[in-house]
Amino acid sequence: MRAHLLTVALALCAACSGGKSAKSAADVALTERQRDSILAQSRIPGARAVGSAMRAADSTSARVRATDSVSP
Repeated sequence: MRAHLLTVALALCAACSGGKSAKSAADVALTERQRDSILAQSRIPGARAVGSAMRAADSTSARVRATDSVSP
């Protein structure tokens, strides 16, 4: 009987501890670009480099799209 109660108590504890908080669910919903943008605006050392890299990637992507849209 004692082992049965212990098993039930452990199962209840495990079931209650498995949920995610609302903040974790919101973090999962952010895209990589959104997370990088938030990081680039922070005061963390080196965060400006993230913003610079994003601008360089955007510039390169725009150049590639412009080159692809030119018809031969």
